Amino acid sequence: MSFETQLHTKTLDIHPQGLAIKGILSSALEAAEPEKAVHIYLKKEKGSLRIEEERYALKDIQNIYLIAFGKAAPAMASATCKILGKLISGGIISSKYPSTHNLNNLNNLEIHLAGHPVPDKRSLTAGEKILKLLSKTTKKDLVLFMISGGGSALITAPVRGLSLSDLQNLTSLLLESGARIDEINTLRRALDRIKGGGLAKAAFPAQIASLILSDVVDSPLEAIASGPTVPNPTTNADALKILKKYNLLKKIPGSIIDILNKKQDDLSKISTGKTLIIGSNRISAEAARDKAVQVGFKAQILTTSLQGEAAEKGKELARHLLALKEHPLCIIVGGETTVTLGNASGLGGRNQEMALSVVEEMSGSQDKILITLATDGDDGPTDAAGAVVNGETLKRAKLLGFNARAHLYEHNAYPFFDALDDLLKPGPTGTNVNDLTFLFSF
Repeated sequence: MSFETQLHTKTLDIHPQGLAIKGILSSALEAAEPEKAVHIYLKKEKGSLRIEEERYALKDIQNIYLIAFGKAAPAMASATCKILGKLISGGIISSKYPSTHNLNNLNNLEIHLAGHPVPDKRSLTAGEKILKLLSKTTKKDLVLFMISGGGSALITAPVRGLSLSDLQNLTSLLLESGARIDEINTLRRALDRIKGGGLAKAAFPAQIASLILSDVVDSPLEAIASGPTVPNPTTNADALKILKKYNLLKKIPGSIIDILNKKQDDLSKISTGKTLIIGSNRISAEAARDKAVQVGFKAQILTTSLQGEAAEKGKELARHLLALKEHPLCIIVGGETTVTLGNASGLGGRNQEMALSVVEEMSGSQDKILITLATDGDDGPTDAAGAVVNGETLKRAKLLGFNARAHLYEHNAYPFFDALDDLLKPGPTGTNVNDLTFLFSF
């Protein structure tokens, strides 16, 4: 699908290159479209199921089960059902959003909505049901896992001795502290029976295959949805170091410390089956670059590994943009930043924060635009995916009585850009491959 008509903002609507810019952003989102990606890699052929070069003889399989979780789960499940039809014996889907796909009467699939970014009781229900289903599988069965961003929160099964509320409190503290997603996932793998290879262990002795839409910088398999079908490369000791790094040892329940001090299960030799990345930040960035060239820009990808504090990285990118002499030019940056909230209570997300951090830096600049975009369609607890900034943003905000620096201090980007009508609101995209930032020089 095309997202161009949903990418309305004041600045883009009036800019001479606005339509071209919307097309570039839309191309990035389209490249991460889950159904399209599944159809590329999953094929039903005469007498067999093929995943890339791997073939499974259907005559040797008694049951095919589908387990899909993450923000793209409904779309990935829908594509799988279209390909395999009644060959699917059953399965479970867990997602953040109500599905726009007709899955209700397909192959005995259970559909669950659950909490994100903090797991809730629905996440626990979905996780326990998945573990129960997998406990019944045999060596004659095949389990297809469709995994996408958000999966860590959307299914959960805390280790014994740990309550859901303990896990919720820990997740909230880590998010507020500015911990990187890979650090958060280290804790999740240590404290959850599903993660760090837990689903692969639960599915044994069935054959398994995992198709993955990556929402993690550089796509390490153990980090995507906390690696439920791959070995866990980190230890309880690693998890304790992260808690110490962010001064959380005295803020978290003692039960967590007790668990991390115990010997952990060795899942380093689990059978992972076929594991395949079918969509990523890099793939979306490359699609945007190709579209930019097609519509007349010189284009390049600066990196798809951007991490760090959103405001700091935003200012670095703004300085890079302002130094550019070449035009028309589109530079694409991918990754995932963080925001350390402290005691602030503003509304926004990391993409809006990054955009707000460059407003003063870019004030008065001619023919420059910086755009931030969360590929899942929402940024933090808001309905915006990011924002648009140019040399007029600060001036327009002052006329409306908005102080950019004060809003940044309060991490309150949403009302700032909402007043300017410069929030990007494509709606839930049904996918998630991290964030993209676009630097345009005209």
